[in-house]
Amino acid sequence: MEFRRDGGHLTEDPQMVNSIQRMQMQKPSIDEQIKIIAKGTEEIISPEELRQKLVQAAKTGRQLIIKLGLDPTAPDIHLGHTVVLRKVKQLQYLGHKAVIIIGDFTGMIGDPTGKSKTRKALTREEVAANARTYEVQIFKVLDREKTEIRFNGEWLDKLDLRDIIDLMSKYTVARMLERDDFKKRFTGNQPVSIHEFLYPIMQSYDSLHIKADLELGGTDQKFNILLGREYQASYGQEKQVALFLPILEGTDGVEKMSKSLGNYIGIDEPPEEIYGKIMSLPDSLILRYFTLITDIHPDEISRMEKDLADNKINPMILKKKLAFEIVRLYYGDEGADKAQKHFESLFQKNKIPDTIEEIVIKTEEMEDGKIDPIKLLRRCNFCPNNSEARRLIQHGAFKLNGIKCSSLDKIMLSDGDVIRVGKKQFARIRLE
Repeated sequence: MEFRRDGGHLTEDPQMVNSIQRMQMQKPSIDEQIKIIAKGTEEIISPEELRQKLVQAAKTGRQLIIKLGLDPTAPDIHLGHTVVLRKVKQLQYLGHKAVIIIGDFTGMIGDPTGKSKTRKALTREEVAANARTYEVQIFKVLDREKTEIRFNGEWLDKLDLRDIIDLMSKYTVARMLERDDFKKRFTGNQPVSIHEFLYPIMQSYDSLHIKADLELGGTDQKFNILLGREYQASYGQEKQVALFLPILEGTDGVEKMSKSLGNYIGIDEPPEEIYGKIMSLPDSLILRYFTLITDIHPDEISRMEKDLADNKINPMILKKKLAFEIVRLYYGDEGADKAQKHFESLFQKNKIPDTIEEIVIKTEEMEDGKIDPIKLLRRCNFCPNNSEARRLIQHGAFKLNGIKCSSLDKIMLSDGDVIRVGKKQFARIRLE
């Protein structure tokens, strides 16, 4: 989506539309479909198989079955979770069917992925409560008409011991121990429970049961998804294409987006909050967020990248585009417009002086691009001691680019950031 300046606001240019609208207006070619599917992906196994499936689907008119498995252990969806959901949405607009498998059965085993010890299994009650929350939230992203929700307890509960023995006979312990987390625990003399081997096997059986054509997941799910391909081949099915998506960094620009780290943006947050948090992102994440959590066409993102590289556009303008687009996805045009005007009015009401003191911050004063807010206020000469700096922060007097910062956690700084304390103290940051 392109924007133009109109009365000081960014508004949509009617000459340009985003990729979802393009897909609705005309059936894209196979090459165009692959371009859209590949946008933001870390790896596709394999591109040749993907093309073959798309060609066959176009010839027969059959919808591809897109599988996404969710183990309902953390039901509050934030933008990090929407990386894979947005890709599912894009596949839906290409005409394919999403089957979302909520792991009520596998959730009771507990996904051992990335765990240094055996994970506590969830109870049926815990799984059911989380699953209900997930089912509500995913339709804020996905098209309900093109989505089928399944719980893998429907079929996994019906397997008898003979079935499970047959499944386990198709894979060896040696191959299972090639998996990184199992290998590290085994060689480190940490216990690996036998039931944990069942998790990737049961997840693979999900692919068998629904005859998945394509499975999506984060890079941390690579072993499980590839195992699904092997099981499909073992039982005479055509192998699913594996589509791996990267992990999204949070608002700090460094760590994986996580509620526990406080660097997340929830899709249920008020539009003004979402807009403001996007505006606080470091510039280095603008294109990455466009790529991973919006439906903007890859060609348009390439143009943005070129304009940035050629200094033809101010990163702040692009960041406002990004904030507008993300809010629009969850609150519509009206919500996005209100959030944008709210943000701009904050700057107008704040009346930032045309000329303010520039404070040089050396990179060695920071850690991973972050700085202690108490130290920052002292460097700007806004307070005489640490106690006063702490008081100002905790009482909401400290703002970064118009956004109130009341936490004592380290904050991400970008070149050109405006620091404000109270009504009259301003400083612009220059990083060296």
